[in-house]
Amino acid sequence: MTTEEKPVDYTLNNPDTLTKYKTAAQISEKVLAEVSKLCVAGSKIVDICEKGDKLIEEEVAKVYRGKKITKGFSHPTTVSPAAFVTPYTPLKTDEKEAATEIQAGEPIKIQLGAQIDGFGSIVCDTVIAPEKEGAEPVIEGRTADLLLATYYVNELLLRLMIPPGLLASGTEEEKAKAASVKPPSQSKISSLLEKVAQAYDCNIVESTTSWLFDRNEIEGSKKIVISPGEGTKGEGVPEVGEVWGVEVGVSLGSGKVKQFEQRTTLHRRTTNTYALKRPTSRKILSEVQKKFGTFPFSLRQLEDERDAKSGIIECVRGNVIRQYEASGEKDGEPVARLLTTVAITKNGLSKVGAPPALDLTKVKSDKKIEDEEILKILEQPLSRNTGKKNKNKKKKAEGEE
Repeated sequence: MTTEEKPVDYTLNNPDTLTKYKTAAQISEKVLAEVSKLCVAGSKIVDICEKGDKLIEEEVAKVYRGKKITKGFSHPTTVSPAAFVTPYTPLKTDEKEAATEIQAGEPIKIQLGAQIDGFGSIVCDTVIAPEKEGAEPVIEGRTADLLLATYYVNELLLRLMIPPGLLASGTEEEKAKAASVKPPSQSKISSLLEKVAQAYDCNIVESTTSWLFDRNEIEGSKKIVISPGEGTKGEGVPEVGEVWGVEVGVSLGSGKVKQFEQRTTLHRRTTNTYALKRPTSRKILSEVQKKFGTFPFSLRQLEDERDAKSGIIECVRGNVIRQYEASGEKDGEPVARLLTTVAITKNGLSKVGAPPALDLTKVKSDKKIEDEEILKILEQPLSRNTGKKNKNKKKKAEGEE
C-alpha cells in the first residue's frame, strides 16, 4: 500500500523555513559589507555589480551542498547613484552607462539578495561614497539630515508593523485589551513617517512599497505603500507568521519620482505564458527560468548581453517578463533607501537580513524629532527578550570551565 507524501509546510511553523531565510540573509549581509567597501570615488558601477554577483554565487555554492534545492539570487547586485530611486545595474555593452563612476560624497544605494529553496532575503543600504577606501569622515549638513531621516523612518516603520498587543505584558485582560486595538491604517503610517522625514527637512519618496514575501515570491498578496502616488494604495496588514521586505526611501528633494533615460536592465519573470516567436526571445526566457526562477535579474547576468538586449523586447511585450524602469528624484536631489527582510513571530519582529545599523556618533545634524507620539513609538522594542542568548552564553561559559 502506498503512503501519500505529506505536502511540505513552507510557513514559519516549519523551523527549516526560517533557517533557509537566515542562511540566505547571512550571505546577503556578508556580500553587502564587501560591496560597500568597493563604493569609493572613481569606481565603475558596472564593475562593482559584477563583483557583488560573483561573491553571491561563491557564498551560495558553500551552503546546502548536495541538496536537491534551488539556490541563487533573490536580487542581483545593484548600485544606484545619488538621485536614483530604483536599483541600477548598467551593462558592459552600453559604453556610456558602463563608464558611470561613483562620485565622492554621494549617497549610493546598494541592493542585493540571495535565496535558498525559494526563500529570499534582500537587503539595501545607503553608503556615502568616500574619496578613498577606508576613509570614514564624520557626516554633517544635509547628507547627515538625509541619513538620519532614513534611519528613523525605517525604525519607526518596523515598529508600526508589529501586530497590536503582540508584545503586551500584564494580566490576561490587559493583554487582550492591547490585542484588540486596531493596527494603524496605511494613511496613519504614511502620516507618521512623513513627520519624521520633515523633522529633518526631507520628504518620503512617493509610493515606497514594502511587500509580503513568500516562497519564490518577493511581491506577495499584501503591501504597505507609504506616501502613495496617484492610483496606488496598500493592501493588508502584517501578521504573525509572515516575512516582509520592508523598504523606506527618503529624499532631500520633493520625493516625487520621474522615469530616467537609462536603459531598463532589471527584469523579472511573470507567471504568464505566451508563445514567443523569435528564437532569441525563447532562449532568453529559458535561461531566465533556469537561473533565476521568478526572482529579479539583470540582463548583465545573462550569457550573451547583446542577445539579451534584443530578446528581452518580445518577452516584455508578451508579458512573460516584466521590466523595472530606471527612475529617480524629479528634482535630481539625493535619495537614500534601506531594505530589511523581517520575520514576524509570536515574540515580535526580527530583522532576518538587514543593512548595518547607522553609527549615530558619526552623523551630526542640528535637527531632531520632537513629536511625542513618534518618540514614544521609537522607544518600544521590536521583540520580546526570550533570554535565549543569555542561556547560550551561560552554557558556553560552563562548557569552557
